[in-house]
Amino acid sequence: MAFLLPITASAAYYNTYTTMATLGNANDCYAAQGFAVGSSYTYSVKINGDDTKAVIYRTRMSDGTTTLMTNGDNGTTYNTYLGHANDMVLSTIDGEYYMFVITMKAGSMSLVKLKYVGTTYYKVGNYTIQYNGVDKGMSGVAITSKDASNIYFLFKSGLTLYRGTLPLTANGGTINATYGFTLNTSDALVNGSTISNISSYVSQGFGYYNNTIYVPLTYENVSIVLVYRSISTASGTIYSDDNLSFRITSSTYPDLFEIESVGIANGDKLWFNTNRRTAPGDTAHDGVHYFNGYSATP
Repeated sequence: MAFLLPITASAAYYNTYTTMATLGNANDCYAAQGFAVGSSYTYSVKINGDDTKAVIYRTRMSDGTTTLMTNGDNGTTYNTYLGHANDMVLSTIDGEYYMFVITMKAGSMSLVKLKYVGTTYYKVGNYTIQYNGVDKGMSGVAITSKDASNIYFLFKSGLTLYRGTLPLTANGGTINATYGFTLNTSDALVNGSTISNISSYVSQGFGYYNNTIYVPLTYENVSIVLVYRSISTASGTIYSDDNLSFRITSSTYPDLFEIESVGIANGDKLWFNTNRRTAPGDTAHDGVHYFNGYSATP
């Protein structure tokens, strides 16, 4: 008698990375924050210690060449309106290129819109995000889709996701967010096991691709990325994919290895930016990287 047992695919786990660029500390901006991925370049925001100044770096994905972008409104290489700049997303509208940056502020500067041409950017808009009629600061942003009239956003605050809609060409106004869903992390499996102190991990920005979000969390020198699928129909509490996880445990940067945000480039690599420290005050190692071996399109 022969017994046929089902074959279970092994969980995919990625725990090594390649560094493509190290980001400087121009204009005293030493803390990496928002991050977004285009077709040829990644974009990283760094801020100073009191959220009053921010710079943006462009990194070519093919070879790591990094350029400090210019503020086209005044000719400097910094700006004073992006707040904590915790996350950002790119969008093409009518053939022109834009960044939407989450500031973590409540009020009229919750979300800032920049137009960019090459390595120069211009501030063209800002918006108030409200939830239940109250101004709300958010920590993460993604665009799930666009149509002829609107852009459809996902915003994140902690482990809660909200949906919001903005007229395609609007440069101001209020985005009335609605509750979307909540992320369960306590049951999440990383390389097949839960993490006992997961409540101590800090959630940052997130990335969106093909109805899936990639959510980084950090505790000291350990960063993980959890994957949540079927976002378009998600509601209530949702659970991460048990069969796909990412983790970096850094002995090189024992004080901090913090993945700030992530993005999928061209349907393939999972890119991310970091705050990395060997010791408190050592801020010379922030970078742009990708996970080795992973492709979002098998």
